Amino acid sequence: MDEFRGRVAVVTGGGGGIGAAMAEAFAARGARVVLADLHLDAAEAVASKLRAGGAEALAVQTDVTVRDAVEALAAQTVARFGTVHIICNNAGVATFGEIATSTHADWEFTMNVNFWGVVHGLEAFVPRLLAQGQGGHVVNTASMAGLVGMQWLGIYCASKFAVVGLSEALHRELKPRGIGVSVLCPMIVATNINENSVTRRPAELRNPGEPIIPSAEGMVGSTITAEEAARRVVRAVERKDLYVLTHPEQRDILKRRWTKQDAMFEPGTW
Repeated sequence: MDEFRGRVAVVTGGGGGIGAAMAEAFAARGARVVLADLHLDAAEAVASKLRAGGAEALAVQTDVTVRDAVEALAAQTVARFGTVHIICNNAGVATFGEIATSTHADWEFTMNVNFWGVVHGLEAFVPRLLAQGQGGHVVNTASMAGLVGMQWLGIYCASKFAVVGLSEALHRELKPRGIGVSVLCPMIVATNINENSVTRRPAELRNPGEPIIPSAEGMVGSTITAEEAARRVVRAVERKDLYVLTHPEQRDILKRRWTKQDAMFEPGTW
């Protein structure tokens, strides 16, 4: 019997991109799915598609930057399905530009979604997973920018490095209690994150002038589909992998980073 059948998976940022793809992948394995998104119509469109395919799916409007909203999401999930097993803290935004010329609003917007959104998900759901005693799994979406610092992505890197460190610590805490933790660190995935990061930015945190929308054309690495990223997430949940990496190019980049760190221990340097 498929281990996902009958399980309940909650995905934030489920109205599109990687979130929608993860929800579809879990549903294909027989899971019941809750799609949380700032825009209810986007989440409902995905949920309707899943229901048309025979899955149980619920759409919930959720602003992950608001702790009470994520607590309400958890309560609504349990009220509807009686339990919860897989938590995907996936909602995220992209911020592009030099650190020196970034505004405080850039920092606040990015950290509110990318970091605090994950924290709120953990606060709302991890105690429930522990109390249930049924195991479970937490998936936090970070980025390759959470493993290697990148020019023009300093604020984004800061938010994603925080998610990686948080996930590594949580993995150590929850593994002995039968709950897995994975951190998704993709390179370029074909989604609308750049455009959505502009249109979904609160008015009070917008900067004057035209927003910068980065293009993937100038970034290193190939582009994969959201479905491929989701496939790797499902595999990670099955195997209880901590890291979910998506592109072969990542291996050499991470090796170069480690080589620089390792060189600092050479006798002439140390």
